Amino acid sequence: MLGGKDNYDADRLVGDRMLQVAPDTKDTAWHSRNFLLLAVRKAAEAGIRQFVDIGAGIPITPNVHEVAQGIEPTAIVASIDYDPVVHAHSNALLTGAPGVTPILADIREPDKLLELASAEAGIDFSQPVAFLIVGVLHYVMDDEGPYDAIARFREVMAPGSLLAIQHASTNTHPFFKTTSSNDTVGSPAQVDFRPPEQVQRFFEGLEMLPPGLAAANEWLEEDLKPTKLVVLCGIGRKN
Repeated sequence: MLGGKDNYDADRLVGDRMLQVAPDTKDTAWHSRNFLLLAVRKAAEAGIRQFVDIGAGIPITPNVHEVAQGIEPTAIVASIDYDPVVHAHSNALLTGAPGVTPILADIREPDKLLELASAEAGIDFSQPVAFLIVGVLHYVMDDEGPYDAIARFREVMAPGSLLAIQHASTNTHPFFKTTSSNDTVGSPAQVDFRPPEQVQRFFEGLEMLPPGLAAANEWLEEDLKPTKLVVLCGIGRKN
């Protein structure tokens, strides 16, 4: 939906099905991507030079490191995904890119993830860091510890750090929720649409940047219409 060429039949099948149900889902994808890049710019402009991009996916331009380094040339990025195929693509596509390190790790194992980000990418958690978690947490079921994982990340964040999250909301059109849930039964891509108050819990103890927890289109400067798939976005700062 973002125009990349590195995808597979299963990706295209589910994507086409989503577009049949809600053609504006492609808009949602772009809104989410632009929110991610906006969060990177805000972090870099605030002087943050360390980025932990969890659920980074197969690289697509502009990527996190390109935006961050365009503002802060010394920025470093831990580009993390738990899919071995994604990791292989990232290693191939990012070879030679300075300051970015592809890492194979799972958000459901936060301590291991943090250890690898430090050991392999050189992330120093005693200094401000930006955690970027876009399009990930709605794939982590309640019994897999999503709140515990994010609490662990908040714990290690130094003052001045930012946490950016995008999450599918129960405010999504009912037919889209039902269809997407039925289409992904039994797969690792099952979605847990959470209500705003549950998504807000991920930012506990952080100062929310304006406009707070809001739909992706509301974060962008353009006068963009809401879409049937509602994804909530927020950026929290640790003071």
